[in-house]
Amino acid sequence: MPRETAFLCLRSGSTTPLREVDRYAAQRGLDERDTGLARRLVGTEIRRRGTLRAVLAAFAHAKPKADLATLLRLGIAQLLFLDRVPDHAAISETVRCVTDHLGLGKGRTANAVLRSVQRSIRPGACGDPTRDVVGRDLRFEFPVFRDPEAHPHLWAEDALSMPSALHKRWAQRMGREEADRLARLALEEPPLSLRIRSERPRDEVRAELQSAGAPSVEGEHPRFLLVAPEDAAAALASPLFHHGEITVQGEHAFRAALVLSDVKGRRVLDLCAAPGGKTAALLEGEPGHLVACDLSPRRLQRIPTGFQRLGLVAPGLLAMNGADALRADARFDAVLVDAPCSNTGVLAQRPGARWRHGPQGQKELVDLQRALLRAAAAHVEPGGVLVHSTCSLENEENEQQVRGFLRDHPEWSLEQERRSAPRSLDSGGPTDGGYAARLRAPNASGAR
Repeated sequence: MPRETAFLCLRSGSTTPLREVDRYAAQRGLDERDTGLARRLVGTEIRRRGTLRAVLAAFAHAKPKADLATLLRLGIAQLLFLDRVPDHAAISETVRCVTDHLGLGKGRTANAVLRSVQRSIRPGACGDPTRDVVGRDLRFEFPVFRDPEAHPHLWAEDALSMPSALHKRWAQRMGREEADRLARLALEEPPLSLRIRSERPRDEVRAELQSAGAPSVEGEHPRFLLVAPEDAAAALASPLFHHGEITVQGEHAFRAALVLSDVKGRRVLDLCAAPGGKTAALLEGEPGHLVACDLSPRRLQRIPTGFQRLGLVAPGLLAMNGADALRADARFDAVLVDAPCSNTGVLAQRPGARWRHGPQGQKELVDLQRALLRAAAAHVEPGGVLVHSTCSLENEENEQQVRGFLRDHPEWSLEQERRSAPRSLDSGGPTDGGYAARLRAPNASGAR
């Protein structure tokens, strides 16, 4: 049942199949353990899809159709990445699922492919990047992945499960070593990033988390702690989280809200507010009035529930497309546009985003960001501030977007920029990457 549930989530057509797991699991009556396995299967297939595709291509005699390919990738994922699933169970249960959905003939094909993969896996890495499974102490008996010297970006897609076009973009801009580092980070579930909301010293909060079974390391920002994925549940079950003394938030996301500068007593507009993390950080700054907007009414509805735990009163909520529901004369001292983006700074947290990245989608995002930025600017009080932020690493969504705005609005000025790239637990994070820029509107006389 967990394998069938994972299969149904992946073939559902959802762009975020991980979010479908609980719904499908409830429909099928899965208990907590089987739901966890289904979630792990879906997450592993998404994170390691490039590797799973490469392995399947190396062992299948012919390219399988979509449904069989999905089920075979789930089977291979168990053999390579799920230690707690015995090989015999991975094969037999996957074959049963294939047979139930696609027939006996396809079940026999699945059995042959999975047993061939199993026979080829060897313990221990050998130093050959065409054979070693990245992040695992395993290798294949013959080359499965493309040669990184001859085809570095295709190897990255095979071995690091990072689309070759995206890896190439990164390598051209940041160098191959950094591109590989970012890709490797995105292979694993990231640490849980916790922001300390109380005034208690970080050491004290850290000690309490330790007592709750969630050891942590200090983040770069003095109000942040990072918890390993395997200890995340204990952190979220702790009294600290229950009482709102800590909250889940990436350090870059928090700093992006701070770029808006002091909001105390001011009129603030959060134009793309859901799911509300930055909105909460803004409210803690005690604005005089805050309006939170988002295109999705469903996502906006979740904000008040989350704020109850934090002891915050939800702001005015407004579902609208961009700024189209605001009165033409509505003005704010500070406006935050946390724009929809490619999510390339948070691929560990949102693993499916890498497979949605492409030229057409990128162009549509850039156009949407441009429209949002210009619409927001029309509602900034003279002398007020406008912040453009993303969780993207792509220049055209970040620096180029801001430079384009300034070319079209030369009376505005750039006051601050902040860029960050995700880093590991050992380095203290941040676990998220992105960009934020603060722009200053001209005063009433037109001067900067």
